[in-house]
Amino acid sequence: MHGLIINEQERREIEYLLKREMEEITFDLGDPRIDQGMKKAMEERYEVLFQIFRRFAAREECLQYMPRKKKQN
Repeated sequence: MHGLIINEQERREIEYLLKREMEEITFDLGDPRIDQGMKKAMEERYEVLFQIFRRFAAREECLQYMPRKKKQN
């Protein structure tokens, strides 16, 4: 486990970068030209980014970016 001391401006910047990256991944997941293996890796990356985002963002914002659960067949 690691600790991190940042000021409010740095916190907002990290939150912005995480949102931007998660939005980009969400957009790319809808692209039919990207193969399923790559999409799986992107989904895993999104999960990691979301876990970090949860530490910085308000609950309401977390709900907006919460990863969608896939149906299990």
